[in-house]
Amino acid sequence: MPVTLLSPLSFKIKFNPQATALKTPQFNTLNKDKVIIIGAGLAGLAAATKLHSQNIPFLLLEASDAVGGRVRTDTLNGFLLDRGFQIFITAYPEAQKLLDYNALNLQKFYSGAKIFHNGRFHTVADPLRHFGDSLNSLANPIGSALDKLLIGLTRIRVLSKSDEEIFSAGEVSVLDLLKSIGFSDSIIERFFKPFFGGIFFDKELETSSRLFDFIFKCLALGDNTIPAKGIGEIPNQLAAKLPSDSILLNTKVVSVDLNSRNSANVRLQNGEVLNTELGIILAVEEPEVDKLLPGKELNPQRKNYRSTVCLYFSANRDKIPVQDPVLFLNGSGKGIVNNMFFATNVAPSYGPSDKALVSVSLIGLFEDVSDDNLRDEVIREISGWFGSEMVGSWEHLRTYRIRFAQPNQSPPTNLMKNPKRESGLYLCGDYMTSATFDGALVSGRRAAEALMRERALLSV
Repeated sequence: MPVTLLSPLSFKIKFNPQATALKTPQFNTLNKDKVIIIGAGLAGLAAATKLHSQNIPFLLLEASDAVGGRVRTDTLNGFLLDRGFQIFITAYPEAQKLLDYNALNLQKFYSGAKIFHNGRFHTVADPLRHFGDSLNSLANPIGSALDKLLIGLTRIRVLSKSDEEIFSAGEVSVLDLLKSIGFSDSIIERFFKPFFGGIFFDKELETSSRLFDFIFKCLALGDNTIPAKGIGEIPNQLAAKLPSDSILLNTKVVSVDLNSRNSANVRLQNGEVLNTELGIILAVEEPEVDKLLPGKELNPQRKNYRSTVCLYFSANRDKIPVQDPVLFLNGSGKGIVNNMFFATNVAPSYGPSDKALVSVSLIGLFEDVSDDNLRDEVIREISGWFGSEMVGSWEHLRTYRIRFAQPNQSPPTNLMKNPKRESGLYLCGDYMTSATFDGALVSGRRAAEALMRERALLSV
């Protein structure tokens, strides 16, 4: 192979640039008795984990320089920068089975939010965790007392359902669900749109009510957190438990060819072709599936993907307005900022001891606005929240534009798709289940199970 795997902890690769000059495909049949998994995001890692638990050999191919897919963390000047706004909910059921939460050293957010409306901030709190704050918020303009009662009743409703019942229930948009429950326009506009809009990257709440019920249930049962070493520690932990020689980074797949029921070829960008007789699991983002399977488009009627922009700033720790690990939401109905938080308030390890890390999230891609203009607009808007003297001293670190942040899961949806595409080919990713961390993990396990059932490899 033209790539060499080094430390299983660092997952760094030495790449042979001369291999890219190959003109004639070099067939490698050494891997024919291994399952080939394409994509080392959460779904691919979950598939590999399931196969490994059954002692089934596999080769996990990843085009980039590290595992994680969209769940990655970069380091810059002592800061940890997650690639986009990502919060891990501890009640995700599949994650609880796969991950060591203690090793992740999960850092908790405040169970609620501060909402900017009418020139000031108002607190919305979980009454079961912050009863005093919740009581004090009864008279604020974010929602009526009836709205707060309806939140409690919605909590009871979702907790009474299994996940299977939620994912197979009748569905409408989140917005239509909220209106049918009886929530007021004020709490929908000022709380639900910025909060759940930030989770689904969907400002208009067109996402399926099934997703809302699942997330609401997880929020009721668990905490919002981030790992102390960044969101990328989640895939890193999964990868570290796999055989070190089973993961190849910087290994881009350009096509997949199913020769027959018992054989398939995977062509790499460097010209090499891998052969497998056990099967292929495609664990890439939905748009990439179409590229790897030309002429076999998954969904010609596919909806537009959900996109986001995340901007990071550094500040002196004495130049931020609060020290609380709280999420700030834009409930004003104006501007481009959806939500923000001070990451170092949640996890001090996200920055140097004397610095604060500011994370600001927008919904959409803003392709017609340059990075500089977008940064300046965010600074102007946040200055209206905390004052220009304070915000003006913040230093811009980086802007992430994430075109494919999530699949669009507005109704109608099928959150329990069959992972088998055809004999020997299986699909996984959050577009196959729910657009959540947990959905990606579930989809990987299901794809591996489907392959093992077909190949009669699944132990009882």
